[in-house]
Amino acid sequence: MGQERIRLGVDIGGTFTDVVLEVGEARFSTKVLTTYAAPEDAILDGMGQVCAAAGIGPGEIDQIIHGTTLATNALIERRGARTALITTKGFRDVIEMRTESRFEQYDLNLELPEPLLPRQQRFVVNERMDAGGNVLVPLDRAEVEALADDIAGAGFESVAVGLIHSYLNDAHERMVREVLEERLPGVMVSISSEVSPQMREYERFNTVVANAYIKPLIKSYLGRLKGRLADEGAVCPVFLMHSGGGIISLENAADFPVRLVESGPAGGAVFAANIAARYGLDKVLSFDMGGTTAKICLIKNQVPKTSRVFEVARTYRFKKGSGMPISIPVIDMVEIGAGGGSLAHVDAMRQIRVGPESAGSEPGPACYGQGGERPAVTDADLVLGRLDPENFAGGSIRLDAEASQGALTRHLGETLGMEVDEAAFGLAEVVDENMANAARVHAVENGEDLAGYTMIAFGGAAPLHAGRLCEKLGVSRLLVPPGAGVGSAIGFLRAPFSFEANRSVYMRLSEFDPEAIRGLLDELRAEATGFVRNCDAEAEIFAEFRVYMRYAGQGWEIPVVLETRDAEAPDAARYQALFEADYERLFGRVVTGMDVEITVWAVNATTAPEPVERIAAGAGDEVVAPAETRRIFDPVSAEFVEAGVFARCDLGTGQRISGPAAVTEDETTVIVPASRDAVRQPDGCIDVMIREGA
Repeated sequence: MGQERIRLGVDIGGTFTDVVLEVGEARFSTKVLTTYAAPEDAILDGMGQVCAAAGIGPGEIDQIIHGTTLATNALIERRGARTALITTKGFRDVIEMRTESRFEQYDLNLELPEPLLPRQQRFVVNERMDAGGNVLVPLDRAEVEALADDIAGAGFESVAVGLIHSYLNDAHERMVREVLEERLPGVMVSISSEVSPQMREYERFNTVVANAYIKPLIKSYLGRLKGRLADEGAVCPVFLMHSGGGIISLENAADFPVRLVESGPAGGAVFAANIAARYGLDKVLSFDMGGTTAKICLIKNQVPKTSRVFEVARTYRFKKGSGMPISIPVIDMVEIGAGGGSLAHVDAMRQIRVGPESAGSEPGPACYGQGGERPAVTDADLVLGRLDPENFAGGSIRLDAEASQGALTRHLGETLGMEVDEAAFGLAEVVDENMANAARVHAVENGEDLAGYTMIAFGGAAPLHAGRLCEKLGVSRLLVPPGAGVGSAIGFLRAPFSFEANRSVYMRLSEFDPEAIRGLLDELRAEATGFVRNCDAEAEIFAEFRVYMRYAGQGWEIPVVLETRDAEAPDAARYQALFEADYERLFGRVVTGMDVEITVWAVNATTAPEPVERIAAGAGDEVVAPAETRRIFDPVSAEFVEAGVFARCDLGTGQRISGPAAVTEDETTVIVPASRDAVRQPDGCIDVMIREGA
């Protein structure tokens, strides 16, 4: 295999760890149960399996790219390091006061989420910068030294530093870090002017606290992983997927672990965008359903929608405002607790509810036979005939149908007076409607009509449910790519090296300063490029420029993309024209006579994406009859039907099958509804479309 490039992609999920090995054009993949106590164990297990299948040794791997939910899970489960926050006097309670908004307006018993750090772990220093970055109250070094001594005695492992307006002048934050590193050499320090140099102190303080909170955990894990890989002979570079859809070095990831939050889902969005480019699709709904959550993302013109603030660990029915805001570049998606391991129960109103609690991999759904007693989505899928109990995860896990039936009967059927099949149908319909409703809301919030979209489904559970979602959403076409069960891990291998640097510098167009703008964007480009150079010292690096603009007095901004000439030769009229075009597209009209202001400047440095080979999709004139059938529940007729069963590997290019059908492979199963046909396209995609006359 001499000169062929060998790369490994690894995605740690809440239930499964997905491992993909690419040896030139050949791909080998596996799914192993996630090992919570030592996540690297599952990686080494999976790496051994795919290397054996490819006939290579770990020492032949050229590059490993890794994404993980460890950072997200540590924040959700509140199992980070003992952390302190140092902030400006008078701002100690910002992370507890939040924005004082109510995310559920009419709930009289509303409970706000607890801050990541209790009040006794938050400390203040007497200093102050104004909104222009000028020193109002100087910081006394002796005060910081005394505070460092107090912190030393309290046994903190990590310290977050967030001072007011430090995004404009970081001198005081740097002084605090310098003192802490002198007096507390074993304690990790994170400063907000490096982690998230943006205005809005609640979001910025929360982000630097989150970074400090998970930094010891992630740094320790990454160090162990690198050592264990080296012990196995894999001494190649290891890179991490970040939340913005690019790749950073292991060292940078250890310093800024908050950038790893949502790294797995970001890989999935990159995977879907790559498929969209191959098929020339400009409107795509990415649907990623794994063992713990489902993620939905809008992809327009083959680019996932992005944001600079998102929430993790929402605690109130996944309502916006009920979680911890993290102010970093991120692919914008909606995430709900609807995965194969999501557990069902009957609420006080005798309604079936599914998630957000998940069985994960330990103990897993009841059918795993590892001690799980409550019914999960996978149990319903098994009872409804969507899964083959003998061939789940390539036959590595034998599913216990009787355990699923027992769990469904005890927890749903007996309470609601339902037979087991009806209980399974009810559970599946509830989770499908939850996901469909999340997609509808996400589309409405972005001013989109899903009727013109194509769905791309991946993740172990998504192909089982995507056909039904398309029926509910009025989406006429569904693509399930090869390797869908390990889609996020494949997405890691498609992602470029990239990093976005951003900074809040307030400027009105009436006070436009071209020289200051040019200098600021040059600084940001140099900062972002430096991160990418840590990954690849020779590749050509491109800069993408974006500013966040609003009318003076508005409370939120919209992103406006700049061309290179707009960064090198800034012009106020040009900036205004770009803003008004985007504003009118979003809101229908512009506001005349009002000044426009810029609040955040961003530069994304990236290597060139891999070239994409366009696919000539065929209509599929050769209809194939099934060699075998099995009973699968049809949700439209609410009864079991005989469905054809096809192995994906046996379908030839251009062959068409008619629903109801199941297309099986090691990592997942594609369910083709009775109203649809499916065609195997040249690249192996299963192209599911409405049958003519159906």
